[in-house]
Amino acid sequence: MTQAADHAPDPALLAKAGTLTEALPYLQRYAGKTFVVKYGGHAMGAPDLAKSFADDVVLLKAVGINPVVVHGGGPQIGSMLKRLGVESRFVDGLRVTDAETAHIAEMVLAGSINKEIVGWIGQAGGKAVGLSGKDARLVVAEKVGRAEPDRLQGIERHVDLGFVGEPAHVDRTILDTLSASGFIPVVAPIGIGEDGHTYNINADTMAGAIAGALGAARFFLLTDVAGVLDGDKRLIPELTPATVARLRENGTISGGMIPKVETCVRAVEAGVDAAVILDGRTRHALLLEIFTRAGVGTLVRAG
Repeated sequence: MTQAADHAPDPALLAKAGTLTEALPYLQRYAGKTFVVKYGGHAMGAPDLAKSFADDVVLLKAVGINPVVVHGGGPQIGSMLKRLGVESRFVDGLRVTDAETAHIAEMVLAGSINKEIVGWIGQAGGKAVGLSGKDARLVVAEKVGRAEPDRLQGIERHVDLGFVGEPAHVDRTILDTLSASGFIPVVAPIGIGEDGHTYNINADTMAGAIAGALGAARFFLLTDVAGVLDGDKRLIPELTPATVARLRENGTISGGMIPKVETCVRAVEAGVDAAVILDGRTRHALLLEIFTRAGVGTLVRAG
């Protein structure tokens, strides 16, 4: 046996080197690009997953990628409303939001949740700045309208959802400024209307709109499922708008997955290179998707 063989590297170290080598082309491809990450679901509620997420985001910034985080917080809003004795009502998954509820939503989303995420990123060694769509008029919202069936009359009635909005315009200036200055923007899904009112916005919708406005290289939507599954419950690795339409028609994509996939399709149609639905319950899901050949989620691209 030669002297070199006697001093062969530890296999674990070789495996780590192999991982870095596999990541190299992706590091080169995405340097200077913008990634928008919608952070929510179970990943927000578990401290170990929150730490893992923060580590991933800080690593992305360290290797030259510009992450922008948009977070949800529906369960936390629900808990606060319950504590305050305010009853919630939903239409098509959207919370009917009167002035009091809008105030509470802003307090929870732009306050406690937003600053907690900023804190996690800071603890991981990054520099994050928390803001909402109201800051620098980042997201100007328009009121959302919905209709629901009246079975007794056999008609549909308009439902006033109150201060529930959707993005009408995204001004990327503040995000560009923060990213160029070395900061990681963390955005709460609250917008400002032309009428001056505060609007609660679905976090998936807001994240997709921001990704489109930024022309992001990737839009990641963290969920509580592995991605889009086929009829045999196997992960579908890639979709196009045409296959999405077909899978919706045959019922493969159904329920709560429909709005998530449609958000990804809208983002891609708005100029995002690709959108990915990922399982936020998996530690380092972002890194596994970005820096490995196989990936771990369902990718949606224009086709």
